[in-house]
Amino acid sequence: MTTKVLVVDDSGFFRRRLTDLINKDHRMAVVGTAENGQEALAAVERLKPDVVTMDYEMPVMDGITAVREISKKFGTPVLMFSSLTYEGARVTLDALEAGAVDYLPKNFEDISRHADELQRILCDRLQTIARAKVDERLQRLVPGRSETAVKTATGKAAEDKPADISPARGARTKSGCKLLVIGASTGGPMALQEVLTQLPATFPVPVLLVQHMPEAFTKAFAERLNRICALEIKEASDGDVLRPGCAYLAPGGKQMLVETRQSLILKVVAGDERLNYKPSLDVTFGSAARELGSAVLGVVLTGMGADGREGARMLKSKGSRIWAQDEATSVIYGMPMAVARAGLTDRILALRDVPVKLREELQ
Repeated sequence: MTTKVLVVDDSGFFRRRLTDLINKDHRMAVVGTAENGQEALAAVERLKPDVVTMDYEMPVMDGITAVREISKKFGTPVLMFSSLTYEGARVTLDALEAGAVDYLPKNFEDISRHADELQRILCDRLQTIARAKVDERLQRLVPGRSETAVKTATGKAAEDKPADISPARGARTKSGCKLLVIGASTGGPMALQEVLTQLPATFPVPVLLVQHMPEAFTKAFAERLNRICALEIKEASDGDVLRPGCAYLAPGGKQMLVETRQSLILKVVAGDERLNYKPSLDVTFGSAARELGSAVLGVVLTGMGADGREGARMLKSKGSRIWAQDEATSVIYGMPMAVARAGLTDRILALRDVPVKLREELQ
């Protein structure tokens, strides 16, 4: 069955080029275009596309408003185009919170010079997210939260972070866990947000976060999470000493590993070109298995591909535990499915249950 695509952009050049690229793929066809969000809403209602590509800076109605309305009224998956800048990252995160499923860089140079590669990536991505589960509750995970004062599971505002928490020096929780590692890809930013906003500032182990994301985006994502969570959250740096009550987001384009010295230390290194994912959950899982053995809890959330499966295998061989998100609540059931089908999961959980079980087991 042909996948129907609606292209939304205020640039006539971009609309034409995207239309040409998409129509080259026999699996899909552009059924219409729109030059602003208001036109997009009318076109979605009239044409009933399977997936929408969306610019964010447009007249009449901007892309974020359009995404929010499309998600609420029609539930149609949306792919955002974003500039690879700090501002582009901020706007993209707003769009994901409004309901967009995924994003791609908007780069006119790539369209001109690397059209074949862009066409392959774009069409594969559209084909995948056209089958994504678009559920308003999952798309708008934390409605009404303010970036200046968020009530958490402890009843504290997000600003009320502990001034000082002693570094982790190998102390185990009652479950035996010394480190929590969470990985995700497509659908991950909002899934991570739902989980992390429900963990208290007193969370007893350090948390490592691996989200497939470009280099320009991870700093903005870490800052956003830090504003709305009781946990302290930062983009990881080489040499960070891991502390309970703190979460460390792997930088885009790099790999994040764990070392044990007198304390748990992060090692952030350049991404190996031979690896598809930078950061890679397999790399972080593998280093945690090597350094901590059975004292790790790994959690695999929504995302394309199978990153995390081989690292999970290493963790399981050392006696650590693996949890995976279930199919019903995954935007894309790729990464958690790969782990589950390999027989590596100790628990398969709905997204809403992940923070609940983390608090129960690790508090």
